[in-house]
Amino acid sequence: MKSEFALAFNEVLEEKGLPRETIMGAIEAAMVSAYRKSVGASTAQDVRVEIDLEKGSVKVFAEKEVTDDIFDPRTEVLLEEARKVDPNCELGDLVMVDSTPENFGRIAAQTARQGIQQKIRDAEKASQFEFFGKQVGEIISGIVQAVNSRQATIGLDLKAEGTMLRKDMIPSERFRVHDRIRAYVYEVKDSPKGLQILLSRAHRNFLRRLLENEVPEIYHGIVEIRSIAREPGQRAKVAVSATQMGIDPVGACVGQRGVRIQAIVRELHDEKIDVIEWSPDAAVYISKAISPARVSGVYLNHGAGDNKTATVVVPEDQLSLAIGREGQNARLAAKLTGWRIDIMSVTEAAGHALVKLREDSSLAEMAANEAENMARVQTLLGMKEEGRTLSLDDSATLARFVDRVEKRGEADRKAIEDAEAARVKAVRESIDARAFEMPLVDMPELREHLAVILQENGLESFGDLILTTKLDPDALLAYNGIGPKAHEELQVLIDEYEFPAIQEPEPEAVEETPEPVEETAPTIGPEAVVETVAEELPAVEVEPVMAEPEPVAVLEEAVVEEEPEPVEEKSFEELFRMESVRRASDTREQDEEEEQAFSAGARKGKKAAKKKKGYTVEYDPDKDTDIVRRHGRDDDSWDEW
Repeated sequence: MKSEFALAFNEVLEEKGLPRETIMGAIEAAMVSAYRKSVGASTAQDVRVEIDLEKGSVKVFAEKEVTDDIFDPRTEVLLEEARKVDPNCELGDLVMVDSTPENFGRIAAQTARQGIQQKIRDAEKASQFEFFGKQVGEIISGIVQAVNSRQATIGLDLKAEGTMLRKDMIPSERFRVHDRIRAYVYEVKDSPKGLQILLSRAHRNFLRRLLENEVPEIYHGIVEIRSIAREPGQRAKVAVSATQMGIDPVGACVGQRGVRIQAIVRELHDEKIDVIEWSPDAAVYISKAISPARVSGVYLNHGAGDNKTATVVVPEDQLSLAIGREGQNARLAAKLTGWRIDIMSVTEAAGHALVKLREDSSLAEMAANEAENMARVQTLLGMKEEGRTLSLDDSATLARFVDRVEKRGEADRKAIEDAEAARVKAVRESIDARAFEMPLVDMPELREHLAVILQENGLESFGDLILTTKLDPDALLAYNGIGPKAHEELQVLIDEYEFPAIQEPEPEAVEETPEPVEETAPTIGPEAVVETVAEELPAVEVEPVMAEPEPVAVLEEAVVEEEPEPVEEKSFEELFRMESVRRASDTREQDEEEEQAFSAGARKGKKAAKKKKGYTVEYDPDKDTDIVRRHGRDDDSWDEW
């Protein structure tokens, strides 16, 4: 039967949901702390605890020095007692011995209670921090536990609590205790006050995650969310684009009869959502971002740095719709596109264009060509000031006039920007390319605080510093922390810095390869075949053989006079048997000739040996059979068999 200690241990495991090793480690650490307090042991002394869950017993082992006389029983042990644990120990050794005090279980339970609880709380907090740290950027659900004027407390998994501040709530919604809500986890931090899980329903990424959950095309990457601008509880704009041809990104987000977008609207307490299609053309993108208002024209002024301005011209009846309530529509469009947007009516834009033509000297030629149109525009503007209504044709005339003037100004600005970009490119090319590979923080010639100031202003390399100085010598004086003295120091560094010379590698000697000589292939005939076969065969020493001219001559004459007999077509097996018989016969003849040659050589001396007779077997494709050619003794002729 299990002890009460084991039952209590298992109950803690189930309640806290922590690993067994974690709970056991917490109990052992608390027991060690209780032992040190009860006996007054030093923290430098090694103390270990062994817990038997089945018996419910606790044993404490402390490291003690082996001595022959005990002065301090907390740190010393007799040699006899120590050898019960380690028979090989000697005086002066350190041995772990059982040092469990009497009634240590009861004492430890009282002393270590708070320590065990604290260790378990710390382990529980670490487990929660690890779990929710992975949930940052995701949507989780929880139950409202408490609400006040500043924040709401949300109960989460693992018995954790999340905090939703008032600024992270949708202004129009009200929470009640025990309501189940969904929220976006945007930060998890471990502070001295405890684990803080910060939740939000007003974050723009909350809308992004809702779209990913409701729209499968976004989740699978077929439709991509380019930008989101949101004013919680009132209105939001979402720019989407398709990553595949033939996909309508806006239709995919809205869904059939708006079922997908309506589910998100209900979650956000009737927040209006405008879904528009993203475009790489800034003018088209801005005109769609102004929706639902109708736009007459968009004219861009890129400016310097992030100072990008777009002038949007809309008809008179669309002006209030384009601006929105308290400028909300224009504000969201500017956040969505990243451009500063000026919205004008057609008549207001025509008045600005008229003033520009009259005052800008660079548009004098255009003003001369537009003299009649300027007079007409002046008349229409006068009619508008008198309160008379302009016809559609009059509004179209003003819109065309504004378009011509703004397009000309846009072209002039584009030419100026291109000229400036060309100047920057030329200056950059005049700088040694190695300068852009030299970080300012790694330059010993530059003081550290100056390098930090330059980095804060976007200058990362020595090349960036040189480029900025050449484009505008006084640009560095505008940086906070750089005065005339520091500016002079930087200028001296730029002027006097010398890059190490580039050592060009010596050209390697190129060996001239002789031109290949074309070899003509020799004509292959019967004699060449014989020579080739002879070269491939191993050399054999031949003893001198006695010549027999008369029989050979008679044989040659007989061969010449007789007509060749027709060759019978034989099967391969028959030819193989004939070949074996001939080889055996030739072998016997050769042996007899060698014996005769040996006896004749002994009597008559050495004489020039004539060629041995031989034969070869060739395949004739015309006759589809094998032909045996026999070679005579005295000549190189070949006869067919």
